[in-house]
Formats: sequence, C-alpha cells, structure tokens
Amino acid sequence: MAVMVVLVFGNVVLRYAFNSGITVSEELSRWAFVWLTFLGAIVALREHGHLGTDMLVGRLGPAGKRVCLGVAQGFMLWMTWLMGTGAWAQTVINLDVEAPVSGWSMAWVYAVGVVFAVSSGLILLREFWRTVTGQLSEADLVMVQESEDLAQLDELHLNQSQTFKKH
Repeated sequence: MAVMVVLVFGNVVLRYAFNSGITVSEELSRWAFVWLTFLGAIVALREHGHLGTDMLVGRLGPAGKRVCLGVAQGFMLWMTWLMGTGAWAQTVINLDVEAPVSGWSMAWVYAVGVVFAVSSGLILLREFWRTVTGQLSEADLVMVQESEDLAQLDELHLNQSQTFKKH
C-alpha cells in the first residue's frame, strides 16, 4: 500500500510541479493493487472476515450447520482449484510477454493467483478437516458475519462478557 501511495502521489506532484513524471508508476501501482487485493483475501479467509448471510444456516441445528459448512467449503475448494489452475496457465502463457512500460514479465500479475490458490487451498483444507472431524464448536459452524456492524457488536459483547467474568 505504501508503494502505491508513494508512486501515485509522487507522480502527481512531479506532473503538476515539474511537468514530468515516473513512467512506471501507473503500471507498478496497478500491479501492487492486484497483489494487495489477493493477499488481503487470504488474510480475510484465515480470519473468517468475509461478509455473508447466515439467515438460513443460523436457524439450523448443529448437524445442519456442519453439513452446510462442509458443502460450502467443498465448493470453495473447487473454486480455489479452478482459480489456481487458471492462474497457473495464465502465468505460464505470460512468462514471455513484456509489460508495456517496465518491460517486466506479465507473469507477475497472474502469479498472485497461484499464491492465492495455494494459500487459500491450504487454509480451506485445514478448515474442511476440522469440520469433518467435528473439531469445531457450534458457534464456529457459521463462518460469516451478516455485516461489519454486527461483527463489531458481537466483539463488543464478547469483550464485555469477558470483563464481567473477571470481576
């Protein structure tokens, strides 16, 4: 993120103040944004930070929640496999393709898809194993939050109950 800010801000200042610029800044900041997005998705997956709806699943019993979670994780693993194989194919195809400004290999843009697929695949496999073997509590069987506001409210209530238990 810092690289993106420095490149874009520096380029704006150079263009307006000195009538020049950093030619590679737009290309590199775009690549950095792609990498930032995919790496952020990995972190969100690891921390169960993706938003979703639990209107139906939240009303099921523990067995229903476990089945729905297992099916959802199976679909996520399949989509991760599709993304990984596609990203790998694009990385290989673009190894010899040069970026217009920097001249670097365009494979760098697609390689983040491979990094994402491997990382998220490992996370999902671990979570799927925990689901299948019954290592998750009933509260952990719903892995989405309705909204960021509800997530913050749940966290606030959790912190208050922990503080209450201490006293």
